[in-house]
Amino acid sequence: MATENASAPATGYVQPDIDVPALTEVLDGGYAGIRDLVRTNLATYSAILEEADELDIDAFRERVREVVVAMAATGQTGMGFPPEYGGGGDIGASIAAFETLAFGDLSVLVKTGVQFGLFGGAILHLGTERHHKAYLPDLITGKLMGCFAMTETGHGSNVQALGTVARYDATSREFVITTPDESARKDYIGNAARHGELAVVFAQLEVAGRSHGVHAFVVPVRVDGTPAPGVRIEDDGRKMGLNGVDNGRIRFDGVRVPREALLNRFADVTPEGRYESAIDDPNRRFFTMLGTLVQGRVSVAGAGINVAKVALAIATKYAVRRRQFEAAPDAEEQLLLDYGLHQRRLLPLIARTYALHTAQDVVRTQLHEVFSGTDDDARARRRLESRAAGIKALGTWHATRVVQECREACGGAGYLAVNRFAALKGDSDVFTTFEGDNHVLLQLVAKGLLTDHASEFEDLDQLGMVRYVTNLAVETVIERTSAHKLLERVRDLLPGGDEWDREAGLLDSEYQLAMVRFREEHMLAGLARRIKRGIDRKQAAGAVFSQVQDHVIALARAHVERLVTEAFVDKVRTLPEGGEKAALALLCDLFALSTIEADRAWFMEHGRLTVQRSKAISREVNDLCRKVRPLAVDLVDAWGIPSAVLRAPDLVGRAGPDRP
Repeated sequence: MATENASAPATGYVQPDIDVPALTEVLDGGYAGIRDLVRTNLATYSAILEEADELDIDAFRERVREVVVAMAATGQTGMGFPPEYGGGGDIGASIAAFETLAFGDLSVLVKTGVQFGLFGGAILHLGTERHHKAYLPDLITGKLMGCFAMTETGHGSNVQALGTVARYDATSREFVITTPDESARKDYIGNAARHGELAVVFAQLEVAGRSHGVHAFVVPVRVDGTPAPGVRIEDDGRKMGLNGVDNGRIRFDGVRVPREALLNRFADVTPEGRYESAIDDPNRRFFTMLGTLVQGRVSVAGAGINVAKVALAIATKYAVRRRQFEAAPDAEEQLLLDYGLHQRRLLPLIARTYALHTAQDVVRTQLHEVFSGTDDDARARRRLESRAAGIKALGTWHATRVVQECREACGGAGYLAVNRFAALKGDSDVFTTFEGDNHVLLQLVAKGLLTDHASEFEDLDQLGMVRYVTNLAVETVIERTSAHKLLERVRDLLPGGDEWDREAGLLDSEYQLAMVRFREEHMLAGLARRIKRGIDRKQAAGAVFSQVQDHVIALARAHVERLVTEAFVDKVRTLPEGGEKAALALLCDLFALSTIEADRAWFMEHGRLTVQRSKAISREVNDLCRKVRPLAVDLVDAWGIPSAVLRAPDLVGRAGPDRP
């Protein structure tokens, strides 16, 4: 579909020939079956995209609930639950299903996540057999709807400081759940305003006057459709998006629940009022409990990446239909995607989306291995938690950036509701802050790097991290990074030794990996030095951390981008020779070099790029865009987004086959 123009690839270049279904098969991996089931369901219920614009908020909430329950009946939402309760027994398949669901209406996605991921996941992973038998069969079908009541008005990311209290009354053998003040009000709770019957409530457990930290309890919040005694519920009202999800506020005025309501996988209270736990350290117990809920972050990361796919598919298909301005007198107007600037706007984003897709494959596999028990030890869990936090941050920020860029790339047509960008923008924007604010998550990533994922990892807050690093010999940290060795490796990969302005070698994946690895390791050593320097000057630990937070975030970003680059390179290397491998190799080069280009100031400041080589990278990125351009429609079609949910008739027409 490419036109003759000045930006065509160099003479002699052989364009890869992509078999789109074969590339879809590569991307779907071992989860093609569940993904195709979700695609079929999305096409079946695609009318909800129009209904989101046409129905009032109450009717739309009911419609979303109907669709979620109907999808549950097909088995797609229960894949992560044990077979004995009606589930599929495959946590990896459950994440793949959720990711694919993000191609459609995002209120359906989020209500699914609340019901089966958060509420269901908490009962599954924090509860024991008595809870599983009582709740999972009806929960999996959607007959029993529930909430995940963690976030409070005054406490978001700082879960350990939650204000809701659960006091044990040994006389009645009940817990008494209380909201002591407005800051402890549960807020933004999905399923709370209309449909939730039960809530998993996170509260400070008090037994015999002693606090044992945050624990989770199953609490009825509605009886026969009305608030349960002692429970006050308010509707959060209209939001920026996701108005098919009934978010609400919940207060508890001395609500009594039986002793068995405590989700007791990690701790219990005897009938007489004795607290028991196999994990003695309260901090370790808390982080172990939260670690079981990591699938939420993995799910949101995949959903954000697939939101980006929808936006890019629409914008790319529009760019090969819409013409504007002629290249020469009496010539036909040019297609948007034949303009170099338009290629620069969209094609590196497609490459980055493919890269994040491969990184998501890695973290999904790790999650499956940990939760299935094939690789479940403390270090594997810490590695999973760190990677999940990082991919969630970069994946959801990517979605926000992509939706905005693609909306602009479609001009005024992108502003019409029928063309999906309004909903994509409003509904996905919250992804950057739920399941953990992205900046907080990146601090978690950096903490793991600074402590080298040591056993102290689970027990350290921010100030503890500072103290830990202070006690390290900074030379040990620097030696661990081996920055000087990486520098030599980078130089060895370049022809001419120290001739940094030579263009050869830019498409060598080892060169690309060496660059992003060097950046991460240099930042790690630099951050350790800054923390050590601040403490040596007798500054308070909190002040030191505040002063280096920008370096903390930069290090975490660099670390995750290195993981993404490695995942993409590894994926390409494992593929058999053919058009699909050649196409992904092009995208891998485009992603890696555009990543280096985007941070060229840092690489130049630290002597890793000369001006000449920086310019050479920009030229190479431009050339890669020209090579990718003829493949663009095939590349977005390979994501397998059903045309029924692409909607956007003004933008995409019927370009590309429908693969429901």
